[in-house]
Amino acid sequence: MHTNKDDNWLYTITSKRKLIDFNFAEIWRYRDLLFLFVKRDVVTVYKQTILGPLWYLIQPLFTALTFTLIFNKVANIETGTVPPFLFNLAGISIWNYFNTCLTATSDTFKANAAIFGKVYFPRIIVPLSIIISNLLKFGIQLLIFIAFYLYYYLNGAGIHLTKAVVFFPLLVLLMGLLGLGLGMIISSLVTKYRDLKFLVGFGVQLLMYVSAVMYPLALMREKLPRIAWLVEYNPLAYIIETARFMLLGSGTFSWFGVLYTIAATTVIVLLGIIIFNRTEKTFIDTV
Repeated sequence: MHTNKDDNWLYTITSKRKLIDFNFAEIWRYRDLLFLFVKRDVVTVYKQTILGPLWYLIQPLFTALTFTLIFNKVANIETGTVPPFLFNLAGISIWNYFNTCLTATSDTFKANAAIFGKVYFPRIIVPLSIIISNLLKFGIQLLIFIAFYLYYYLNGAGIHLTKAVVFFPLLVLLMGLLGLGLGMIISSLVTKYRDLKFLVGFGVQLLMYVSAVMYPLALMREKLPRIAWLVEYNPLAYIIETARFMLLGSGTFSWFGVLYTIAATTVIVLLGIIIFNRTEKTFIDTV
């Protein structure tokens, strides 16, 4: 892009990149494109469906109901003073944000190969747009959670907000960044190893069961101490457990868990950026 008579350039496209290349200034210059991608992600997903955006509400409600019947009624998992349905709805709503961010981001290179091969723009804008668009979907699901929360609270359920709820946006941010980092890593690997695409959905389902989505973290420590380490070292479990503590007054709060989650998220995001930047140089030859 030519800017003046002295042949100065606004920026130069080159294969030589820094190890961690996340140019905020360049992303800001392409902010209009970012919002166009966000609009595309929100509008096109349910454009030709009968119920449209109502699926944002139906999916977590049916999942929470199913979990309540299976894990609380059949498996007799106790949720203390918190109504089982509300307990599950809280975990599912938060988990869904991570799930949709990860699965959509993990297909970045393949789904956008036609665009990437024709025009230049910061490639990381695409996964960023996925994180933002899914944040809007999460907001819709959060509204339905608030509606049920008020219903149970007004009917005398033993739930309450804690003072730590002011940090709830931080948990949502961490969940989105984890999905972004892991998604960029998987998307980069899928360009060379196509088999990974078939394992993503299965792997995410397994990950949900070790993320304390449908049970309290303390229950795993008490009932299955030998395999509790699978949950203890999973940052997603701490996010969901902490969110329930903030929103429902249930569960435990651990400073170690919060700091561990922040550290793990930082490492995963940085690793994702490094691998993503390396892959974007040559992916068009392998996709």
